[in-house]
Amino acid sequence: MSGDSAAALIRAKREGRALSAAQWQALARGIADGSWGDGQIGAFAMAVAWRGLAAAECRDFTLALRDSGRRLDWSDLPGPVLDKHSTGGVGDCVSLALAPLVAACGGYVPMISGRGLGHTGGTLDKLESIAGYDVLPDAARLRRVVAEVGCAIVGQSADLVPADRRLYAVRDVSATVDVPELIVASILSKKLAGGAQALVLDIKTGSGAQTPAEEAACALAQRMQQVAAGSGLVLAAALTDMGQVLGRDAGNALELRAILDLLCGRAHCPRLRELVLELSARLLCLGGLAADPAAART
Repeated sequence: MSGDSAAALIRAKREGRALSAAQWQALARGIADGSWGDGQIGAFAMAVAWRGLAAAECRDFTLALRDSGRRLDWSDLPGPVLDKHSTGGVGDCVSLALAPLVAACGGYVPMISGRGLGHTGGTLDKLESIAGYDVLPDAARLRRVVAEVGCAIVGQSADLVPADRRLYAVRDVSATVDVPELIVASILSKKLAGGAQALVLDIKTGSGAQTPAEEAACALAQRMQQVAAGSGLVLAAALTDMGQVLGRDAGNALELRAILDLLCGRAHCPRLRELVLELSARLLCLGGLAADPAAART
């Protein structure tokens, strides 16, 4: 049995042995090119659920997922490439306001977003309340929009982190969606492949969040920061309450209307507005566009 075969790698993780960076690359390639079956992917995910991953392994796994497909290069843009991710909650539509606000301040925000997970709504689902909105533009159109407008919120194309696409589909049916190491690798691999230089992470806690326990949310934030630091990504994490609906509405079209009201200076929810400003200010500081959060908000 080859040391890099699916069975050998699964056995190593089942027994709690560390994989080398080269073995993580082989694992990600096998998932992406179809040589690993769904049963093998599920067995691997469950082995990680039981045994966990050290910080260095989680970093190597994240980078291997990132390298399993195309990577976006924004080096021709005259400003920092910034991004934001939320672990999700009821009425969480912050990304829809944050992206244009940060773009208006000189940042570029090519945001790769997802659909709803469990009881939480997805940013792409909200945007599809707009008739004709294209969540999967081709690469040339995405690049043109980001260069001209400063931001774009789109879905994950088939050639961007393909190993994670397969892994996530299997996690969804194998009771491994909530495994912290798999969450970290999934989120950060997409952000790294998308070309982000800095990321603000909004980790929700409370009854309406995917991670309701504050202790678990803090542990997730710490692991995210460890892996990001080892991957060359500047990251700041915020823990925010999701014990109640974030804004005044819950529902895709209703939340979209609330964001338009906020951006246009009409009636808005103070709680939603404050979180949008807080996270936007942090991101501007990470990108070197403001000296401190207070300056970013003026």
